Formats: sequence, structure tokens, C-alpha cells
Amino acid sequence: MANKLEVGVIGLGKFGMGMAEALVELGHSVVGVDKLESKVSAAREIMPQVFQADGTDRTALQQLGFDQFDYVVVSSGHSMEASILITLNLKELEVPHVWVKAMSEDHEKILHKLGADFVVFPERFVARQLAHRIGVPGLVQYLPLGGGMTLQELVVKEWDGKSLRDLDLTNKYGLQVVAVKGHDDTEYSFVPGADKILSEGDLLVTIGAEDSLSEIEP
Repeated sequence: MANKLEVGVIGLGKFGMGMAEALVELGHSVVGVDKLESKVSAAREIMPQVFQADGTDRTALQQLGFDQFDYVVVSSGHSMEASILITLNLKELEVPHVWVKAMSEDHEKILHKLGADFVVFPERFVARQLAHRIGVPGLVQYLPLGGGMTLQELVVKEWDGKSLRDLDLTNKYGLQVVAVKGHDDTEYSFVPGADKILSEGDLLVTIGAEDSLSEIEP
């Protein structure tokens, strides 16, 4: 795996716990913080280091070593004020990477102005995911990369029996196939050759312009 990271998670609701659990599964060191004892107790089943503390208290964060972490994820429930104060504290503590869950577009704008390194608005992200899966046949996963570019996972149907050379996806649609997983395989094969023959049910990972998605039918 990549280098083991030390990550702090402030706020152990559904989003924060989901992040913490996934990071632990990936082998990283995670320290969780929440004001509520019930959430702290539940989190102890997931991670060995979890504390009941107020994330808006900069001294408490410093005592728990949050200023030494590689990343800190902020998911402070429904309190925009708390989220903003926590983010400000973390930036003043010079945490290298502060990732924050936003609750509204105005909240998102404020977090960016405070210097949050990454802001996610889960409801909007999920809505775009679902819209693309409805509107693009064969689309399994969709991840915006910025600048109008996306990473997509597509399942093969109409392209069954054709090679990547036959499809000429780069010239026709501006899509670059970076990995293929056969429908019977457990792992991806990266940077497939142009003569790779596709079969129905194969998964393709592509990078390309978001606009091209509406033109393809894999």
C-alpha cells in the first residue's frame, strides 16, 4: 500500500464514521473526535483511538495531536458555525490537508475562503452520480476531476466483440481507456493494448471530457 497516513476525523456521524471506517480498512491510522459519548462509544468498534472532545476547542485539538496529522476530515453534523470554527482552527494549526463536508452552497463558499483544501457537498455529489447513471447507458461510476474532465467506469454491452482499436475512443470521443476488468476477473488490467477485444459485461475505466458521456453507448 501507499505510505501509511495519520488522519483525524472530527464529527462521527454517518459521513465521518464512513470516512473513518474506510480509512482504517485501507490501513491508515485514524483518530476520531466527537462531542457525544454515544458516538464515541460506537466508533470504538471501528478505530482504536477515539476521544470525546469539542472540535471547536483549538487547545483540545492540539493536545490530541491534530496539528501533527497529514489530513483532518471535518464532518460536524448540522452545525455550520461549528464546521467553520473547526476549519479555521485547523488552518491556524497549519494542518497540511483539511477536508470538510459542506451543508449548503453558501457554507461551501465560506469554507473555500477559509482555505479548506477540499470541500465535498455529499448531496450534490450523489445527485450528479445518479443523474449520470440514468442519462448514460452503461455508466457504473462517475467521478468529476475538474476542468470538465471525469473518470468513468463503464460496463460493455454494445461494444461486445470489438477491440479498442476498432472503437477508436480517443479520436471519436476524447476518451482514454486506462484499465479493463473482464466480467470473470477479480482485478483490473491497466493500460490495455489497442488490440484488446472487449466482451459483454467487461468494465472499462476511462478518463475524458464530461461532455462526451452523452455521445457514447458502450
